[in-house]
Amino acid sequence: MMWAARRVTTVMQAFGAIRILQWADQRAKPWTGKLRSLLVLVLVLAITLTSAGCNPSRFAKASADVPRLVLSVLSDPKTFNPILSQESPNIFGFTFEGLTTTDGVTGETVPALAESWEIEDEGKVLIFTLRDGLRWSDGEPLTVEDVLFTYEVLFNPNIPTNSRDGFRIGTEGRFPEVSQLDDRRVQFTLPEPFAPMLQNTGLNIIPAHILRSSVEDVDAQGNPVFLSTWSTNTPPGQIVGNGPYRITQYVSGERVVFERNPYYWRQSETGTPQPYIDQIVWQIVSSTDTAFFQFRSGGLDSVGVQPDFFSLLKREEERGNFTIYNGGPGMGTNFVAFNLNRASRDGRPLVDPIKSAWFNSVAFRQAVSYAIDRDTMVNNIFQGLGEPQTSPISVPSPFFAPPELGIRTYDFNPDQARELLLGDGFEYNAAGQLLDAEGNWVRFTLITNAGNRIRESIGAQIKNDLEQLGMQVDFQPLAFNALVDRLTDSLEWDAFVLGLTGGLEPNGGANVWLLDGALHAFNQNAGPGQAPLEGWQAADWEKRIAELYIEAAQVIDEDRRFELYKETQRLTQEYLPFIYLINNLSLTAVRNRVQGVQYTALGGALWNIHELSVED
Repeated sequence: MMWAARRVTTVMQAFGAIRILQWADQRAKPWTGKLRSLLVLVLVLAITLTSAGCNPSRFAKASADVPRLVLSVLSDPKTFNPILSQESPNIFGFTFEGLTTTDGVTGETVPALAESWEIEDEGKVLIFTLRDGLRWSDGEPLTVEDVLFTYEVLFNPNIPTNSRDGFRIGTEGRFPEVSQLDDRRVQFTLPEPFAPMLQNTGLNIIPAHILRSSVEDVDAQGNPVFLSTWSTNTPPGQIVGNGPYRITQYVSGERVVFERNPYYWRQSETGTPQPYIDQIVWQIVSSTDTAFFQFRSGGLDSVGVQPDFFSLLKREEERGNFTIYNGGPGMGTNFVAFNLNRASRDGRPLVDPIKSAWFNSVAFRQAVSYAIDRDTMVNNIFQGLGEPQTSPISVPSPFFAPPELGIRTYDFNPDQARELLLGDGFEYNAAGQLLDAEGNWVRFTLITNAGNRIRESIGAQIKNDLEQLGMQVDFQPLAFNALVDRLTDSLEWDAFVLGLTGGLEPNGGANVWLLDGALHAFNQNAGPGQAPLEGWQAADWEKRIAELYIEAAQVIDEDRRFELYKETQRLTQEYLPFIYLINNLSLTAVRNRVQGVQYTALGGALWNIHELSVED
């Protein structure tokens, strides 16, 4: 799993104008069209100039002499190194591939760089055969050596990566042995059967001929140079990949431009090289409002549909020549979490001990969950396009356990929340403020990524809901990259509202639930290259969830795996390391000029990017 960014910056004038447009559309007055056109023109110019530092040329134009797909992204890339990436969206779906990939419609594991595989010895041996003639985007051969190198890097304890946790096998957390059989065959030997292994081989393969020296060399602090290799300061021409596209331009805060990789291996049944679209442009916009206006005025070919914009865009599908795709329940999660970390660094507690005592109280977290009005959140923030979320496992996953199977839910119940708090030693003063047993007023800071209007609205509602319980919530949006650094590096925070990407295979969340997982955010331990922590400890329920994730990966029988993952969901809803909020629908608008879209919540609109084409 990765942190889901969706970073935006709210433009209040644009938001107000959207309301005017919605009001006018609802009334369908004769002058509505003129008013709408005028407002769209003025606002697109105003927002573009504001976002662009008064330089409209910063945005790539949608028209070009080559087939081009123009998209938007709401955050600058944090790295060009796929092994070090912790965020989604990222560039790697365009620029890299693994031995296998996932069919975005069926969810099945299908061949990619490997043309085939064999599974032997009751699942403990997997042999992959690479396609003949594979090349990197610089024209150099892609060989078994590159596969071996990639997994050497992945299993290197001195290199922090989200992906490593998904390969830990058994209680000892052992890794597969990766070996070369011949010029095109690579073998994975497992210490025991491991159900997620085949899907895990979708890991992006990286070039040994470019990166090996950066792994072997160390910097002044003794860390591999690899940790600073392929940062966003690296000239795009130096980034060598194996995916359908390669980067040709990156201007911070403005755009990322991709061009088709002439050495990409895929071709159509008739032998036509793929991909068909010559160029993809990511415009880095300042907000979902800006992206909405860019799409509505024809400047973008696709945009994620925010709940506030759904009804307006739906009415414009035919006139705007686009289609809104509905993939059903989304794959990701939205939640609020408290920092349960009781450790110190250099003698200083990461969390104020007074607050830490509140946060580590199960009754406190359950009271907070009861105090959040999710139905109001669905109606007011998500415009009815979602439902309360009750699990860390994606709703479309076959391992999702609904409340009907005994998974605890927290319907809005302020009285139950107060009862839990009073039973836990809290009390109220004459002013209605919530105090702990020592008389400390319950006050903490809630953070999220700045400008994401959905998350900012969620944070504002949580602030209001918890103030009804006598708590003081200081809501503080931060820049997304700064937020991620705080959650994964300094580890100094009180509470946050954020989300994680999801998938069909729960073991993709092993980096969240293993005790030393790279995204064990609610109680994060120090990672490679970071200053160590003193006094880190895990709760019994926390240890049990980690054990269940290990056991579920060892089991091949799907029914037994379901029961194990059901127990993890029961525990997460009982002890609430993450307090889950709303599962929103997966909605994306795509221009009808884009042909070949097979939209699903799992794959989105671009999972088969190599097959898409554009017609003008």
